[in-house]
Amino acid sequence: MTQTPVNIQTAQGHQVLAAAGKKILRPGGKSATEQLFEWANFQPNETVLELAASFGESAIALSQRYGVRVVGVEKNPESVARAKANIRNAGLEQQIEIIEGDIFHLEAIPGEFDCVFAEAILSMQSAPGKAKILNSIRDKLKNGGKFLSHELLAQNNEEEIHQQLAQTIRSNTTPLSETNWIAACTAAGLQVQQHKTGAMALLNLPSMIQDEGLVDTAKFLWNVLANPEIRKRVLAMRQIFNKYRQDLGYIVLVAVKNKPLSL
Repeated sequence: MTQTPVNIQTAQGHQVLAAAGKKILRPGGKSATEQLFEWANFQPNETVLELAASFGESAIALSQRYGVRVVGVEKNPESVARAKANIRNAGLEQQIEIIEGDIFHLEAIPGEFDCVFAEAILSMQSAPGKAKILNSIRDKLKNGGKFLSHELLAQNNEEEIHQQLAQTIRSNTTPLSETNWIAACTAAGLQVQQHKTGAMALLNLPSMIQDEGLVDTAKFLWNVLANPEIRKRVLAMRQIFNKYRQDLGYIVLVAVKNKPLSL
């Protein structure tokens, strides 16, 4: 399958990093996601809805490790095709389904789920966008179902950081404070039960080595050094991360759908 070339000058930050070879695009790195999985306490044959499933790698890992059934939603048709190929190669077509769809229209997906899983998706939305998606997540969860979230954190200077990231990453990236993430979930009828915050790991060299391994980290660094356009974009992102390193980080949380009150 031939992939559409990325315009490095205008592409969003995650597309630039992916073009350079970065595979793990999580604010807190792999270890933060592992914390989410530990809290989730997945049971075999539970159902998981993954938002922005990309190439299906997370869905495959979840199915292989925990025996859960996964439905992934992905908007990019090229990513959908690649995800389906990866799932077929893993022999998991009976456990995983990838749907080409929009996270703003989750009502089009039939059924309710034990868990909804999303990483670095809500951070890229405006306040109304966050609210709409969170309300849809609540509606797709069974009573007592869990929302597993891994997002960007801005403990202070939220608006200033938003403006800087929007300019540098070329997207409407709007991280919230710990308090405001919890409030956004609560407003949608999702009660946060566990959460953890930490430092940004996305372009931290020790974290990259831990997440990607030495060989893939070396390939990523070589691509950044060898391509002037990629180098310019990546260095600009790293500069913003360093500038706000005291405030900018990650949050992982588990929120449970509140059961409706009895009349």
